[in-house]
Amino acid sequence: MSGQFIYVARHAWAHEFGDPRWPDDSQRALEEEGSERYMRMIESVAERGFAPEAIATSPYLRCRQTAEIISQYTAHQPAITELDALAPGSNFETLVAWSQETGCQQTCWVGHAPDVGNLTSALVGDNRADIRFAKSAIAAVRLYDLPGYGCGELYWLVTAKSLGV
Repeated sequence: MSGQFIYVARHAWAHEFGDPRWPDDSQRALEEEGSERYMRMIESVAERGFAPEAIATSPYLRCRQTAEIISQYTAHQPAITELDALAPGSNFETLVAWSQETGCQQTCWVGHAPDVGNLTSALVGDNRADIRFAKSAIAAVRLYDLPGYGCGELYWLVTAKSLGV
């Protein structure tokens, strides 16, 4: 894909919230089967042009693991930056500034629901759209202006199920 894009990704399938193995929810990991399924999904979208040049992720383990899969299975194998701005309650302005600072044409933000839907809504409109992200969903927002509120259009939104993965 040519042009400037911000990809917004919800983390892959993690162990259930409240699992006593992770009393600190920020340390809850991806399920092994979820990691494998996400890898197949990323390979599929990478074949279709998904190629971020830089990735920002929530510092939560499940998001970091998701970002690592994206990096490993895409063309540029981009560096990953952990940003508190992607922890639950994301900070849109900080993420926009990060994307601008990278100087990259294609960046990816990895975070949590419902924040990923809200971030995508902010990029494509006036932040009133309700965009639902299933676990592992990825949105591509094609930018027609500098990153910021209402700067682009929703180019695609995929889930593993929609890709047959």
